[in-house]
Amino acid sequence: MTTKFSSREFNQDTGRAKKAAEDGPVYITDRGRPSHVLLTFEDYRRLAGVEQDIVEILGNPAGVEDVAFEPPPIQDNAAPAKLD
Repeated sequence: MTTKFSSREFNQDTGRAKKAAEDGPVYITDRGRPSHVLLTFEDYRRLAGVEQDIVEILGNPAGVEDVAFEPPPIQDNAAPAKLD
């Protein structure tokens, strides 16, 4: 099922548009012409063919397990604040 919202309707009630997207794509029109489509994230992932979560993709780049990383020791050079 598809739903259509004008830009004005979408701006005034995004909650209703998000709820409608659970049942299918929501077409958002600008001056009567389709300009955007609102989908649930699951629908977008399915259409885009994304199998992994974006956090997994960015958090585990190829070869990361081969990188040696030794962070330098923290040197705290902070002095107490002088409140006069």
